[in-house]
Amino acid sequence: MSDLRIVPSSAPVGAVVENVDLSTALDDATFAQIEAAYAAHAVLIFRDQALTPEQMIAFTRRFGDIERYLRTHYAHPDHPEMLLISNIVEEDRNIGLADAGATWHTDMSYVKVPPRGSVLYAREIPVQDGPPLGDTLFASTGAAYDDLSQATKDLLDGRRTTHSYEGKHARRAALGKSNRKPLSAEERDALPPTDHPVIRTHAQTGRKCIYVVDGECVGISGLADTEAEPLLSDLAARCTRPEYTYSHHWQVNDLVMWDNCLVQHLAIQDYALPQRRLMWRTTIEGTAPA
Repeated sequence: MSDLRIVPSSAPVGAVVENVDLSTALDDATFAQIEAAYAAHAVLIFRDQALTPEQMIAFTRRFGDIERYLRTHYAHPDHPEMLLISNIVEEDRNIGLADAGATWHTDMSYVKVPPRGSVLYAREIPVQDGPPLGDTLFASTGAAYDDLSQATKDLLDGRRTTHSYEGKHARRAALGKSNRKPLSAEERDALPPTDHPVIRTHAQTGRKCIYVVDGECVGISGLADTEAEPLLSDLAARCTRPEYTYSHHWQVNDLVMWDNCLVQHLAIQDYALPQRRLMWRTTIEGTAPA
């Protein structure tokens, strides 16, 4: 029998998984426990994991095929399935994506088939006088949906909203949280806006959640803009209320994975060079939102 232990956080999302070594090939029973915990808690934290890129990729693949990130120049040099998240500069260029997670979001909701989940492994963590910097906040969009009034649930049932990659990064730039250049015509053609349900149903559990991202979503089908826009703002703000949120304080060799349907997340960027941050990220392919 596995000694694996699941310790839920005090928030409506998140649990620490103890007594498991992800560098090994997990037996089916142990993996089934992890899969069930992932469905139940949406964010899983594995402490003190000593992983090679190959081992992290192998663990990710147990959950599904790996999706490669669009900005491939930030991929791991030897493993294109793995994205580098980092503020480190070498030869006058960032070695990884430096502004990842700078505003509340769910990964790649602007594509027709967003990823099921994301996996992040801490290689270097910025510190100042001892405590770590660069926390990540995770908020339960399922809990936010549960607390909606029945009238609002009925109003939103079956309605859709438009997610925009360009809108997402325009908002980050307006907030001073990104220095990316405006999209080129080629990038705009490759990443057109796409429609998704306002209320999404989780593919594995059937749980409902709010699938709206602040600054990224425009319009609600069947509603006038004068009604849709304030409603979208309210839904996005509701998702990230403190009572729905777990704050992760990173340690080197933490591996954290989250569900991109049931969770939004935010990276706290309270550090700067010479404080270095380096993470490896893999992404699990998903299914079209329903």
